[in-house]
Amino acid sequence: MASRASPAAATAPASALPLDQVLLGDCLQVLAGFPEKSVDLVFADPPYNLQLQNELWRPDQTRVDAVDDAWDRFESFAAYDAFTQAWLTACRRVLKDNGTIWVMGTYHNIYRVGRLMQDMGFWILNDVVWVKDNPMPNFRGVRFTNAQETLIWAQKVRGARYTFNYHAMKALNGDVQMRSDWRLPLCSGKERLRLNGAKAHAAQKPEALLYRVILASTHSGDVVLDPFFGTGTSGAVARRLGRHWIGVEVDPEYVQLARQRIAAVEPGEAEALGERPRQAPRLPFGVLLESGLLQPGQELYFGPRRQAVAVVLANGHLHCNGLSGSIHQVGRALQGAPCNGWEHWYYHDPATGQLEPIDRLRQRLRLEGAGAAGEQSSSMEKL
Repeated sequence: MASRASPAAATAPASALPLDQVLLGDCLQVLAGFPEKSVDLVFADPPYNLQLQNELWRPDQTRVDAVDDAWDRFESFAAYDAFTQAWLTACRRVLKDNGTIWVMGTYHNIYRVGRLMQDMGFWILNDVVWVKDNPMPNFRGVRFTNAQETLIWAQKVRGARYTFNYHAMKALNGDVQMRSDWRLPLCSGKERLRLNGAKAHAAQKPEALLYRVILASTHSGDVVLDPFFGTGTSGAVARRLGRHWIGVEVDPEYVQLARQRIAAVEPGEAEALGERPRQAPRLPFGVLLESGLLQPGQELYFGPRRQAVAVVLANGHLHCNGLSGSIHQVGRALQGAPCNGWEHWYYHDPATGQLEPIDRLRQRLRLEGAGAAGEQSSSMEKL
């Protein structure tokens, strides 16, 4: 929550990005050099424009270490709106069409940010409320204690397929569906970075908050961009979770702290992350006909002992004992129970003279497809 911005295809490969680095500079100037549609997630904790006019004091006459840094000061709401639209535009350009963005704020700024996001075409999926277990009291006693911050979660393109790891979030919440009100404590204790006994960053966010954000809306290997990197909370959590990250920060002291902090984080192992492996692409039975691995009129056998014989039709259905349907439908009718046709139907392999399950033909097609993709990738690298 520190850098300022000023105004500034097809999905780009991650290799075109400065992955896992903290970049010193203004976020708009830095992002202008990124390819379009190249990052999977943007997490932004921008200046809130808190508009503090006076120092804050506790009843015991000790001064409150509030956010009064120069980067949080703006001349007017119009100036803040122009700043917000500029950095949102830069982030939107580099965000993939199926990507999402999280933006944090308080009542000082979040409503202005939300309107600008909607005007720019972002589609809001949720507003998540971070309810602080230990908020700072209202020492003057003139209004309610501010005990929450709001996160807007939005997708770049309305209706696009975006990442939401529902089951991971449910498991994290004790196998109960996670709600949009998150009760988490402020950043404190050993997690709070300090310099000479004082807070290194007045607005450091707890890692638990970023853990939920990143786990919910990315997969292993995805790229997380934070244009207001501060002391690197998002990068530290992304590294723990096996994600790539890019941080942009204008303050050189914060950059140094973030680099030291993240270097000490052990990267997450794929097995420990507990993510479901990505499924192989689905192949319909008809592809075996289109590829010539099976022929219309060919006979298939139900089970290795030829319990029944079916004829393959040109449309990819089977005909057996007066029944016509898919490999699963006919198999279910034959055994009177749900049936995975790929495992139950067999073909005669002339090379071996044996009956083999048709699933072997499907696996052969998948391997050939992977090999073709590898050859294409290799050819592209040579260009």
